[in-house]
Amino acid sequence: MPLLRVPYTDPLPLPKIIPRSANTTSGAIAALTDFLSAPPSSRLKNPRARNGKTLLLTGAGISVASGLADYRGANGTYTLNKAYRPVYYHEFTTSHEARKRYWARSFLGWTTLHKAKPNEAHWAVKRLGELGRLSSVITQNVDSFHPRAHPQLPTLELHGYLRSLVCLSCRNEYSREAFQRQLAALNPAWAAFLDEAIASGALETENPEERRKRGLRSNPDGDVDLPNAPYSSFRYPACPTCLENPPPLLLPDGRRAEVRVDNDGAWVEPSTAGVLKPAVVLFGESIPPEIKMAAEETVDGSSRVLVVGSSLATYSAWRLVKRAKENGMPIGILNLGGVRGEETFFSDVPLDNTGSIAVRCSESADKILPSVVRTLEDLQGMRSIRASAQA
Repeated sequence: MPLLRVPYTDPLPLPKIIPRSANTTSGAIAALTDFLSAPPSSRLKNPRARNGKTLLLTGAGISVASGLADYRGANGTYTLNKAYRPVYYHEFTTSHEARKRYWARSFLGWTTLHKAKPNEAHWAVKRLGELGRLSSVITQNVDSFHPRAHPQLPTLELHGYLRSLVCLSCRNEYSREAFQRQLAALNPAWAAFLDEAIASGALETENPEERRKRGLRSNPDGDVDLPNAPYSSFRYPACPTCLENPPPLLLPDGRRAEVRVDNDGAWVEPSTAGVLKPAVVLFGESIPPEIKMAAEETVDGSSRVLVVGSSLATYSAWRLVKRAKENGMPIGILNLGGVRGEETFFSDVPLDNTGSIAVRCSESADKILPSVVRTLEDLQGMRSIRASAQA
């Protein structure tokens, strides 16, 4: 059965902090330390999961400290812009006008996204991996911060990545950075506007109110909306491979697929192939079967799961935590604000739990995780000293 990326837009309840002591920063650090250092649960149903290692499942909240927008945070898109609606897969694949709008907004947002870097939370994840606490990372994010920060720690990018494009016809991938230069060449007026926006600092401020005053609306995944902009004038290039060697595809009416471009190399109708799409799973698009299977196997091979910076509003991520719960795995959540269905994940937590069985904190990952790392380093250092003394 296809697994679609579909957003959950119902209001989320306020979190119930677990254990109660985790309602302070120091308490949250202590509870997360207990969670990450606990022995495998006796409830685990999968024998190969008894390795004591944690699977990290991350969302947009972990990248907010890098200057990127999220969906549901205090300054998130769904919080400040109730009318926001991302482009859906069927729109992108069937509508030339929808693609113009998407690529124009992506063109404006790419510079900030490309300049952004992993933050303290990502580097803490790297260190947790080096300490042997993590099995791997599954991220819903498309910013590539995890593979950049910790290439040695396995990372599965559940919803793809923005660093590349993929052709819908031949499936070849291309560099997004090079594509940005092509977009600038095809759209000189838009390029001039972008240069002015960068020079004025309009794209540098992290304050959404400031951006709105300057006529810009920032959304997740490198999307910058310029209200009333002439999106229909925007142009985008065709797939170079399909342009040189038209794909041997037949349309429903029996015609061969073809790629046409204008004098500058921009894709034009009535082309029926050679459309370039970001290498991300758009809303309404199916997650590739091999990624779905890999995510499930990753869950099954871990002792516990810790959700960081995600409200689990997409079913593709929520179902993984549901699977972990069904596997008898302890669940931890570090996220500001509510999480979809979290009451079901913590319905059977005993009152004397200090964090080893379950943890729910409402704190910023970039503030908490580095402190958790230092605490775990101290614990491991003390164990090493004891081991040396006993040798």
